[in-house]
Amino acid sequence: LAVKDPTAVERANLLNMAKLSIKGLIESALSFGRTLDSDYPPLQQFFVVMEHCLKHGLKVRKSFLSYNKTIWGPLELVEKLYPEAEEIAASVRDLPGLKTPLGRARAWLRLALMQKKMADYLRCLIIQRDLLSEFYEYHALMMEEEGAVIVGLLVGLNVIDANLCVKGEDLDSQVGVIDFSMYLKSDDDIGGKERNLQIAAILDQKNYVEELNRQLNSTVSSLHARVDSLEKSNTKLIEELAIAKNNIIKLQEENHQLRSENTLILMKTQHHLEATKVDVEAELQTYKHSRQGLDEMYNEARRQLREESQLRQEMENELVVQVSMKHEIELAMKLLEKDIHEKQDTLIGLRQQLDEVKAINMEMYQKLQVSEDAMKEKNEIIGRLEDKTNQINATMKQLEQRLQQAEKAQMEAEAEDEKLKQEYMNKSGSLQKEFSQKEEQLIQLETDLKIEKEWRQTLEDDLQKEKETVSHLRVETQEIINLKKEFLKLQEKNKQLKRICQDQEAALQELASKLSESKLKIEDIKEANKALQGQVWLKDKEATHCKLCEKEFSLSKRKHHCRNCGEIFCNACSDNELPLPSSPKPVRVCDSCHAILIQRCSSNVP
Repeated sequence: LAVKDPTAVERANLLNMAKLSIKGLIESALSFGRTLDSDYPPLQQFFVVMEHCLKHGLKVRKSFLSYNKTIWGPLELVEKLYPEAEEIAASVRDLPGLKTPLGRARAWLRLALMQKKMADYLRCLIIQRDLLSEFYEYHALMMEEEGAVIVGLLVGLNVIDANLCVKGEDLDSQVGVIDFSMYLKSDDDIGGKERNLQIAAILDQKNYVEELNRQLNSTVSSLHARVDSLEKSNTKLIEELAIAKNNIIKLQEENHQLRSENTLILMKTQHHLEATKVDVEAELQTYKHSRQGLDEMYNEARRQLREESQLRQEMENELVVQVSMKHEIELAMKLLEKDIHEKQDTLIGLRQQLDEVKAINMEMYQKLQVSEDAMKEKNEIIGRLEDKTNQINATMKQLEQRLQQAEKAQMEAEAEDEKLKQEYMNKSGSLQKEFSQKEEQLIQLETDLKIEKEWRQTLEDDLQKEKETVSHLRVETQEIINLKKEFLKLQEKNKQLKRICQDQEAALQELASKLSESKLKIEDIKEANKALQGQVWLKDKEATHCKLCEKEFSLSKRKHHCRNCGEIFCNACSDNELPLPSSPKPVRVCDSCHAILIQRCSSNVP
């Protein structure tokens, strides 16, 4: 056999107990009377069952003193989800006899039953599973489908009217124990099925009437709100109408004032137009004088610009020449530096050669001293030999040959010594000459170097002067550019003045054309008034015959009156028609004065 989940068994048992308690409460209420008190046992058992259902799977919360396990937490959450439950929560908190959260939860359930909204409140609660997970375990009754079934069963309790007194009851210390003896079947219950069916039909009708009553109440409230809004809008429209009438009256008064002011302004503008005409003529004359002065200034500025442009061209040419000279000077400086370096190298080589010559001279001098010492020694030896000749005559005779040979050898050696001395003297003279020549070359090179240094100094001075001239030329070119910008600004101002002058001339031409047109109109009006001064329109009764054909006027022969000469013609005689651009049809013209004819009405008004 498969082992069943104990939590699922608990949920099923609680669901069955809820079904039995709700069914028994509804049946007993219908038999006893629909208004129930708090002492009614089935109602008390219903609250006990609901308490057990809400406690199933409730998480244990730690407090400061002990562990807390109460259903007031999730029920208190309903007021945040369903705004109409705020009144119940506030009244439960304000009850003086309640001290524990369990007592507040029991009071909340009783008030929700009296409002007939327990099912609505709990439905809002079980929809929010994420919020309920803070208070219940995942296997709790309120987290599973059984909770939704119980909420559906609670809808049937709306047929019961409960009158419960919560203020005086001791809800904190009540013991919630389910009495199963109330739900056991009996023979009376089996015999009363027909009566229960009738009661169920009546309850269904009551539920329908109550639901209809709710809908009608909602429509009535919406209609009341609409009526209030319409009344407010009507009052606003009436006020706006009164304000609009007042504004219309004010605008009419302002219109009359503006018309009177308009006539005054027309008179003033006519006088002002005459004055402005005189001012415009004076301004035109002054403008002509100022224009002549501007033309002269423009010609002078143009001449100065040409001169400045020529000067600038010359300066640019000079600048190009100076730049080329600068490049040539730089090349010459580089060549001079190269020559100086080469001469310094040759000077160093000559000094080295001079040192070598000095060393050779010293060696030759040392050799000469050695040869002189040898000659001194030989002279001493000769002196000794002369002394010994007297002592050893015998030996001298024997050794005469040897002595002659030695003398010959001595003479040869002396000759060789003289030759060597002569050669040494010649060599030393030639070396001294070469040394003197080298010193002269060194002196000449030093003088050339000084000359080159002076020339380089002069070139550097010239280069500095050329740089100063270039900077001066740059300043002058900048001044020329500034003058050019000022000249362009003057040209723009001149163009603007020309435009203003053209606009003023056009305005003067328009004013002159308008003045000429107004003068022509005034003259035409004066001539028409002079022509009409001595003439009087005939009355309708007196004008009975045409002036030309002398026939009587009728419906077919209508009267036409000339504005200029005052003659009256019929439509047959006034056949002269003239097309006008302003009228779609041609107009009739008088035969005598060629003025426009108008048809005369019966009230003697043209």
